[in-house]
Parts: sequence; structure tokens; C-alpha cells
Amino acid sequence: MESHNPYQTDSVPIDEKQWNAIIHNDSNFDGKFYYGVKTTGIFCRPSCKSKTPKYENVSIFNNPEEALARHFRPCKRCKPTGERVPDQEWISVVTDYIEHHFAEPLTLDILANVSHGSPYHLHRVFKRITGLTPVEYIQEKRVTEARKLLESTSFTVTDIGRQVGIANPAYFITVFRKHTGCTPTNYREQRRDQS
Repeated sequence: MESHNPYQTDSVPIDEKQWNAIIHNDSNFDGKFYYGVKTTGIFCRPSCKSKTPKYENVSIFNNPEEALARHFRPCKRCKPTGERVPDQEWISVVTDYIEHHFAEPLTLDILANVSHGSPYHLHRVFKRITGLTPVEYIQEKRVTEARKLLESTSFTVTDIGRQVGIANPAYFITVFRKHTGCTPTNYREQRRDQS
């Protein structure tokens, strides 16, 4: 099954000069074009110091309005629209990323790279906006998905832990118990008894 990418575009191919400008953070190209990263939904100036994206994930835009019309959000680091990105909008980039990538290894550094910010600032702003640290938010998402799998499948606890991004079974059980008050096995049994 192919996953739908809301940032898929039919934009023009990247020419070699543009690609070189992106990978070398060349400020001479600022204002001449902008680039969006399909996997994050963020767009930048060529001079942006964020992590170099994969070539196949890049879309080129002539101006910020084109990128915004395609539902890309401006980078918090390079401010391609010239305006500061509101914290709420910035954090929604991070929570969207977690929603789609919770089963992958996620660290504060990875989230900071994806959202083009510093880990310290991201942690502080994330907690202020959501009331949770990024790690707590990720754990809640993983436990929510684990509950769904415990209720709707006969997968083992170990398999479910792996599917939600916690490969260590003992750690999975600890995280699950912390969030629900019971082990995954107890949770499944309680749900069976109720149905």
C-alpha cells in the first residue's frame, strides 16, 4: 500500500545550479528560488543551514507564495517569508512528524533537524505549547497505537512493542504500565472481558 504524501508536488525538476546552491547553503541564490522538503512539509531559502535534504524529496518554488499554496510551512531557522514562524505552527510541524513517524527511532536531535530548530529551544517550546516534553508526547502516541493493536489484533506484546517503535519488550511494558496503570497483557485481558 502506497502512503499518501500531502506535500507531493509536480514541481519543476531541480537543475544542477539550484541543487549546488542548496547543498552549499549559497546565499547568492536567496530570493531567486525556494525549496521545499516533501518529507517534512517545510520550505527554505537556499542559504538555510538545516540538514541537507535528499534530492528526491526536494521541490523548487519561484517564491514563498507558491510554497505556501502547496501547504508547505516556512522554516523557523531561515524564515523564507521574512516573518518569524509562530511557535504554535512550528510545534505542529513536529507533532505532525511524530504522528507519521512514531514507529521509527525518534530523538530530540532528529525532531530538531526535521523542524529546523535547536534541540534546546524545541524542547522548551514544545513543553510550553503541548504541556508535554517531546519524549512524553512520543510515548503517549506509541501507547495509544499499542492499545489499538492490543484490542484489534492477536500480535504478541513483543511484536506490538516493535510496531510502535519500542523494540525492547521490558521497556515497552514499563512505558505502557506508566501510561495506563497496567501491563499490555492485563490491558488486553481487561478489554476482552468487557466485550
